[in-house]
Amino acid sequence: MTALHAIPAAELAPLYRRRTLSPVEVTQAVLDRIAACDRRIAATWALDPEAALTQARASELRWARRAPLGPLDGVPVTLKENIASRGVPQPLGCAASLLNPAREDAPPTARLREAGAVFVARTTMPDWGMLSSGLSSFHRLTRNPWDLRRNPGGSSAGAGAAAAMGYGPIHLGTDIGGSIRLPAGWCGVVGLKPSLGRIPIKPPYIGRVAGPLTRTVTDCALAMSVLSRPDWRDASSLPPADIDWLDLQRPLKGLRLGVLLDAGWGDPLQPEVRDAVMLAALLFAAEGAELVELKPMSTRAMVDGLDRFWRMRSWLDYAALPPERQAKVLPYIRRWIERGAQMSGEEVFRGFSQIAALRDAAIAATHGVDYVLSPVSPDVAFGATKASPLNDPERPFEHIAYTLPYNMSEQPAISVPAGHDRRGLPIGLQIAGRRHDDIGVLRLARAWEQIRPPLRDWPELPAA
Repeated sequence: MTALHAIPAAELAPLYRRRTLSPVEVTQAVLDRIAACDRRIAATWALDPEAALTQARASELRWARRAPLGPLDGVPVTLKENIASRGVPQPLGCAASLLNPAREDAPPTARLREAGAVFVARTTMPDWGMLSSGLSSFHRLTRNPWDLRRNPGGSSAGAGAAAAMGYGPIHLGTDIGGSIRLPAGWCGVVGLKPSLGRIPIKPPYIGRVAGPLTRTVTDCALAMSVLSRPDWRDASSLPPADIDWLDLQRPLKGLRLGVLLDAGWGDPLQPEVRDAVMLAALLFAAEGAELVELKPMSTRAMVDGLDRFWRMRSWLDYAALPPERQAKVLPYIRRWIERGAQMSGEEVFRGFSQIAALRDAAIAATHGVDYVLSPVSPDVAFGATKASPLNDPERPFEHIAYTLPYNMSEQPAISVPAGHDRRGLPIGLQIAGRRHDDIGVLRLARAWEQIRPPLRDWPELPAA
């Protein structure tokens, strides 16, 4: 029998309706799971068990009256701490932040609250979300449940670790260069970066999206049915669309699937990761899909330009702080942004221009195929105490060559578990689609769940 904390979200509503389970029982089981594991994983922040149980009791009453707010009523969720929740401070992973309670819910938080979801915790992130790591100057070091010596990835570090560890079925993260897909890939869970604007967000920013991390594609789709509802506060959001998010079946025969195994720059692709992606491609081909080898879609000049632009953005935030707060920023981040002080306007503008170049290159490269299969990252999870795989602030983005293009091109992309390496570390398969075809990406991901070889059980922590 599945433990209560690990029951998928899609299965909870029928159980609540039949009174087989109650939201209070499930929420308590999730809280017990966090209490048993989080001393070692450190995925959560602002944990408030009583507030969670109060929400669960309200949900229990709605189900008893046969008046639930929807299929997520009473479902435990976590929120990345940079997604505002009314009354909860947002440290943004950085010890330099002021802990002022948020005045209102961000759009994703508001949609989940309206749907009756139970907020069990907020999840950790690195300083300002600028690392693919669980290392933070504010939070405890977040670790990968599959191997505590390894990193969960980031910047949705706590969300990825929480999903893998079973802190409930749905976890909300954000992604501007891979920050949902990287932790999903390295923690062996599902992580969707939707099309830009599909989930309203505040504040909106170029390439920045919110999206769910879950253990199943169906739970990811269920979350999208709520999160994609409109909110006027995001001027970049897409118009409301009539999408049946749980219609996840589609034939594979006749699909043209691009296979991208050379990103054009960055860390070399490791053989076990390559083999996992190729196995996925061949299994899709066995079901009738046509495979098309793709050439690299991005260049070193593109990422270097974006690096300069992001450094300047972070430098302006840093320079606005008084010296005593500057000193609290993670040293790696300080070293990375300091060059922003010497950048010229021309450098920053040329860097910004590479966003458009990267967008156009990604759209052109994927124009002739229905979907693209690739690694999420060229390697498996790196050491827990490192800020990035190379731990070098002058080469901070070598691991995001496969994920970054789709943020700038606004295309949906999902990470789904593809297997494990010889040490038992998860490997992620990325599936990307055309702009706004979020449901198509979810359908192909669901098809992969149905044809892939069996995966290992979920991680359990070794005895302390």
